[in-house]
Amino acid sequence: MPDELHDEPVDLTVTRSDKVFDGKIWDVRSETFDYNGKDTLREFVDHPGAVAVMAIDQDDRVLLIQQYRHPVRAREWEIPAGLLDISGEDFLVAAQRELAEEVDLQADTWNVLLDYATTPGGNNELIRIYLARGLHPTDEPFDREDEEADMQLRWVALDDIVAGVLGGALQNPSLVISSLAAVASRAAGWASLKPADEPWPEYRRLHS
Repeated sequence: MPDELHDEPVDLTVTRSDKVFDGKIWDVRSETFDYNGKDTLREFVDHPGAVAVMAIDQDDRVLLIQQYRHPVRAREWEIPAGLLDISGEDFLVAAQRELAEEVDLQADTWNVLLDYATTPGGNNELIRIYLARGLHPTDEPFDREDEEADMQLRWVALDDIVAGVLGGALQNPSLVISSLAAVASRAAGWASLKPADEPWPEYRRLHS
């Protein structure tokens, strides 16, 4: 990739920042900032960020969960994920917690697959996706509730997931992005994987 092709952080002067909605999971914020000498107003979802886990076995099968998502009125196939809603929590620890709580698994090998911004025009949510391998059960199953109480679990071949994504049958963003990234990384001998403790400066910049 050319060295000059990268997203560029910009620190503008924010003259006003107000929380206009205090939600159960995330808030809505209204901000005025100086852009090219003019006051500009934007409202956006203020999100704590999240981690997700692509758990893949020795046969290149991925563990998926099917979970009800009310805004889209659908039970989507996804990879395990959870909010970074514990202040100062280590990203890897959060991912390990979510894998254990959602599918009763732990892993011997962890790598960062990729980081991405979900909807940069409407919220500040950033997600870090880990690749977890060397899987084995946790000592005790986790007691799930709400939308997680009736989740289905299914092991699916990575290539079949990509086929579903490209065919439009699977649309969850973290599943779409992680499956395409995993296939590309696998084709290159997984050389693109990063250490599990890879710094995440974009998150620190927005949530310091």
